[in-house]
Amino acid sequence: MTVQRTVFFVSDRTGITAETLGHSLITQFDGLNFRQVTLPFISSIDKAKAAVDRINHTAREEGVRPVVFSTMVDDGILAVLNEADALVLDFFATFIGPLEQELSLKSSHTAGKAHGVGNEAVYTARIDAMNFALANDDGVTTRNYGQADVVLVGVSRSGKTPTSLYLALQFGVYAANYPLTEEELGTEILPQALLDHRDKLYGLSIDPVRLRQIRSERRPDSRYASEQQVRYELKEAETLFMKYGVPFLNTTHSSIEEIATTVLDQKGLARRFY
Repeated sequence: MTVQRTVFFVSDRTGITAETLGHSLITQFDGLNFRQVTLPFISSIDKAKAAVDRINHTAREEGVRPVVFSTMVDDGILAVLNEADALVLDFFATFIGPLEQELSLKSSHTAGKAHGVGNEAVYTARIDAMNFALANDDGVTTRNYGQADVVLVGVSRSGKTPTSLYLALQFGVYAANYPLTEEELGTEILPQALLDHRDKLYGLSIDPVRLRQIRSERRPDSRYASEQQVRYELKEAETLFMKYGVPFLNTTHSSIEEIATTVLDQKGLARRFY
């Protein structure tokens, strides 16, 4: 029987940091089903008390203490949160103190600096990269490939678009993507638009069973989603990659974060911001 525990991510801003760090920790514990609840913008004593009421209600209903991951810069709000009937783990409280001591400098205790528009240049770089990814998605145009940092190539539904967008949003990378069609795969020759930018190419592949599942959700009982078609396209695509020396990754068991980071690393791309 799988045991369920509720995990709260509580923050005075978006909760993204608490979610990211907290999720990384709970994935280390197999055999538990974690119900995850995010409580963002807990930026006042009253909101903190309401959050504590909700956490305590969960503790009473489930008969076990919830786990709370928080990122609070206000000591007063954190003090209220610490009164909850829960295991409260605040990332700022854990790390800010030792950092202040090591750096001999007091932190600003400013909420939202990690995800705010604190740096205009970084924000602009992120938006520009996103706009580039959207404008050069799915081979709609190839005339901007000269400006691209990387061009993702693969058959339909192999993960090109979400990876392009993640590269843009998280790293400021100018990522275009190009779908290999059945007609192009049959020639065993890379399309000219890709040959002209061969050094920027990175291939994405995927297991046939998984691709069939994805395509069937989009077009059930179609030739597009048939086993024969899927296996043909993947075989031809990987043959092209190997023939032209295009590095490629099987994305079946990789998250978007892992795919994007692998592309960044293997192509030697520099991220534009942190």
